[in-house]
Order: sequence, then C-alpha cells, then structure tokens
Amino acid sequence: MIKAKQYLKRRKQLMKIAGEEAIIILGGRPEYLRNGDVHYGYRQESDFYYLSGFNEPDGVLVLCPGHEEGEHILFCREADPAKMIWDGPMLGTEGAVSELGFDVAYDISEIDQRMPKLMAGRHKILFKLGEDDAFDQKISAWMKSIEMHKWHKSPVPEELMSISHAIHDMRLYKSSEEIKCLKKSADLAAQAHIRMMQACRPGLHEYDLYAEFMHELISHQSHPSYPPIIGCGDNACILHYINNNALIKDGDLVLIDAGAEYDFYASDITRTFPANGQFTARQKDLYQVVLQAQYDAIAQVKKGNHWNDPHEAAVKTLSQGLLDLKILKGSLDEVLEDKLYAQYYMHMTGHWLGLDVHDCGDYRVDDLWIELEDNMVLTVEPGLYIGHDSSAPEAWKGLGIRIEDDVQVTKKGPVVLSSKVVKEVNEIEDLMAQ
Repeated sequence: MIKAKQYLKRRKQLMKIAGEEAIIILGGRPEYLRNGDVHYGYRQESDFYYLSGFNEPDGVLVLCPGHEEGEHILFCREADPAKMIWDGPMLGTEGAVSELGFDVAYDISEIDQRMPKLMAGRHKILFKLGEDDAFDQKISAWMKSIEMHKWHKSPVPEELMSISHAIHDMRLYKSSEEIKCLKKSADLAAQAHIRMMQACRPGLHEYDLYAEFMHELISHQSHPSYPPIIGCGDNACILHYINNNALIKDGDLVLIDAGAEYDFYASDITRTFPANGQFTARQKDLYQVVLQAQYDAIAQVKKGNHWNDPHEAAVKTLSQGLLDLKILKGSLDEVLEDKLYAQYYMHMTGHWLGLDVHDCGDYRVDDLWIELEDNMVLTVEPGLYIGHDSSAPEAWKGLGIRIEDDVQVTKKGPVVLSSKVVKEVNEIEDLMAQ
C-alpha cells in the first residue's frame, strides 16, 4: 500500500513545480445520492487522493509553499462520535496530521473564514480551473473577500491557473510502490478470470460468470475497477456491453473484460475463450490472429518508442490476418491505407493505466505522439469484432475476440503485469478441462 511519506513527497514535488509564490487548492469529491436517501459508495477523486491519501467526502487540500502555519493543509470534517455510530471511523483533523502527514488540519466549517487569509499575498492560484463550476465560484468568493477586507493590505492574486496538467504529468510516471499496487490488482483480476474460465459451461448465463468474478474479488477485499463486460456470442462484438444477462450457448465464444482495484489502483484484463472449453478451427484461426497482434504490439512497448507504435504493429498484424483468412480482399498496403480493417477493429490498442482505468496523461503533444518512458503503464488490447451486419463471409459472423494485458515500460523491455492469466489456446483448453 502507498504510505503517507509518498503522498508528502508528491505534494512537495507539486509545490516545487508551482513555485514559492503560488497556492494550490484542490477540492475532494462530495457524496452523491443514488436514490432517496441512499448514497453511492464513496470513492475519492483520483487527483485529490494521489496527493493526500484522504478518502472521505468534504475535503479541501491546500498547499502553501513557505507558509508560517504550515505548507501542507487539509480541511476536512471533524471526527464526530455521533456520526461515527452510523457511518464508522472518521479521520478528523487530528488523524489528518498524525496519519497522513499534514502540517495542520482545520474543520471544513472554517474554510470560508480561513481561505482568504491563506490566499492573500499569493501571486497565483492553482486549482482545477474550469472543471467544477461550484468550486470555481468558491475560489471567486474567497478572492472577493480578500479584496473586500484588504487582508493585511495584501494584494489579490493576479493569476488563476489550472493545476491539472502538472498533476497528470506526475501521475504518468509510476513509483515502485505504485507498480506493486498495479501488479497486485492485476493478480487479483487474473485469479478472477481463471475462476470464470473454469466455471464456464453452456447453459449458464453471463451473470453466473459475473457472480464468480465478484466472489473472487470480494473474498480478497477488492472490487471492480469498472463495470465488467461479459459477452457471449454476438454480444462479444459490442465493445462496451454490460447487460451481462444472456444465455451462454454451446459453440459460443465468451469475451470477458474485467479488472480489479487494489488500494485505488486499477487493472484491466480481457480474455476470450470457448464456452464449452474447445475452440473450433475457425475460432482458433481468428483467435491466433488477435493473439499474434497482441504479442507484436507488446514487443513495441519499450523505452524510446512512440505511443502509437504498439497500435501500428497490431493493426498491421490484424490486417494481414484478415487477408490470410480471406475476410478482407486486396493487398496489405491497400487495407492499411484505406483502413479497411476498421470495420472489424475500430478502437485504439491501449490506454494509460493507474488510479483510473483510463488513466490521465497526454498521448500527443504538439501533434506528435509522446515517447514511452520507464515506469509508464498501459494496456495492450487488440481485437476483432465480426458482427452480423458486417460484409464478412457468413461463416465468420458473430465472432468477437479481444485479448488485453497491462504492461509496464522498463529499460529492459515490456513487463506484462497481468501475466498470471493464461491466453494461449492450449493453455485455455487445458485450464477449462480441469
């Protein structure tokens, strides 16, 4: 798990980026009602958690380089014994200092009184400008209070700037502790995928496999990092299918895209396997094309390559495979130039992974793909989806295949964090036969 000293290190790094005359202000995520008086399960906003380790609603993080009262300040709800009877432990202001390493913590009820004084005399305010109208209005109100009361004759801050890009650039590079969390998350998800493969048989429903997935995660005090996709037959061709309620039939392929979350860090794994435990010849042929495309893409996940290199490798292999199986016609150059593959492969080959399953971070800067660097983590997930409305030969229709792994960039080459779940044809068939 990430320790308090790493959150402190991150806050210091961000203050160094912002400069001594800045103040950084981040609001946490509030609670939201689901319906009636029932709330959604609480999960802190990722940037806020990345800098604080604080997972309660009604928090505001303030970083004031060189401030006499302390540079690291948290506003939070005070621990309330009456409320804790209903909702459980609260960190409170004392816990924020003793457990999370803040210099000082104040009750959130004092924020309107204290914030103008903290902001006065700072030349620039850095916050998530334009991302939350209500919080933007709070910043504006505090600035007006400075001007109205002329706090110690200090000037009103002259610059309002967004801090999001600086935080997201930091989050793109994972520490060794973060890598351990991502690996643990992948291991949990891998075991759940193995459990679903072994449980699968014709006559079950997609939700039966969903239940197996949830059982495995909950028994390890984890939960999904996103709504799982469990699609059999034609449903495997729906990229974000989440109904998960269809009958699994003999001869179906089952595509499962499901990840776990561990200490806020996400995994994202997809496997495709035959419902009855044995690939048909046609299923195997198409599966091997996708699997080879994934191997070729993963081989491009190395320091110095561009973000798009794995995608281009996957597209080339998928296109050649579609030609070899006579699903597409023409030359490889024609298929690539005219993007004829796109009717069967319509998404990119990966995304950043971290605190969010689609993690923050740029893919292009000044219209150029960024270079991969050590300890970036991304997914590699080629697929082929041959729907019934496609122009493919009839015998191929209704097959959807995707294979996805979580991959770390290292000096020695790609490291597959999700390697504990099988994906070779013979490995899948052997596992399902046990």
